[in-house]
Amino acid sequence: MSDPFGGIPLAAALTDEQLSDRLGEPVRSGRDTATSSGGRFGFEWLGGAPAWRHTSHTIGFIPAEAYCGGTIRPVGQVEADPSLKDARLRITLDGLRVADYPGGGIHRVLFNFFVQNRTGTGAEDVNFNATYRVREGESAAVLNFPIFTGVAPSETGLAIRCYTVNVKNDNDELFLDLLESDVLRQGLTLAAVAQPAIRPLSGLAVGMAKAIATRRRNVPVQDVYLGLDFGGPATGARLAAGSYVAVQVPAAFQRSWRWPDWTYDADTGQIANAAGNPIPLNYFILGVSRTLAA
Repeated sequence: MSDPFGGIPLAAALTDEQLSDRLGEPVRSGRDTATSSGGRFGFEWLGGAPAWRHTSHTIGFIPAEAYCGGTIRPVGQVEADPSLKDARLRITLDGLRVADYPGGGIHRVLFNFFVQNRTGTGAEDVNFNATYRVREGESAAVLNFPIFTGVAPSETGLAIRCYTVNVKNDNDELFLDLLESDVLRQGLTLAAVAQPAIRPLSGLAVGMAKAIATRRRNVPVQDVYLGLDFGGPATGARLAAGSYVAVQVPAAFQRSWRWPDWTYDADTGQIANAAGNPIPLNYFILGVSRTLAA
């Protein structure tokens, strides 16, 4: 898989000065936000740095049977479901929390979703764009939002990539209104045979995301690749029906992060700790479910 966004730095890779120039507004320094309680969110390991100042993510998993909510498992403990090899899958966005993105107020978040779909003649790379409005420190009003329907994993598994862009350019915001049409809100339906229209549509989605990501006042924030297989090394991740949670965390904290400390509340659609406090970090939830038989 090629990397169409490889030459575009994330917000975390820019200095405060570079980011301020890109956004056209002052950007707070992580050093200035540290407090005696351990930073803006009271987490000592954040060191006062904004939540978007990290490129690493940790991945959790909510089993499909946990429809009433429950403890989140580390993705490394997930057992693969071999029956999904011959199934067609539905990929949905089931949650998006913007605890802290560059700038403030209401954020317009552009998502570029990538998946590799198996067809009768090989594999096709598919990209799809969607946009969501989220107020700083809150979650988007999104649940079971269809992204891809009818995806067939390869013999080895499923490759998914999610790339987010914080859009503040007024002209681009007008353009993104097109992505909120009823047609595009139905997601992209794939088939067992190669579809001639998929390649140009995917190319258009990538080109649009790249153009917007490099425009003034816009900046990419998250870039997550999920390689979900049916078996392999202990360091891998397995493909199963359920929800995958990607949380943007400091790399230094990944080893001590404990997913059992967090639970998913199906009534509110939120992830919180025992005290009811939501994760003070940016995250999104991808749902994987069976759709049509192969």
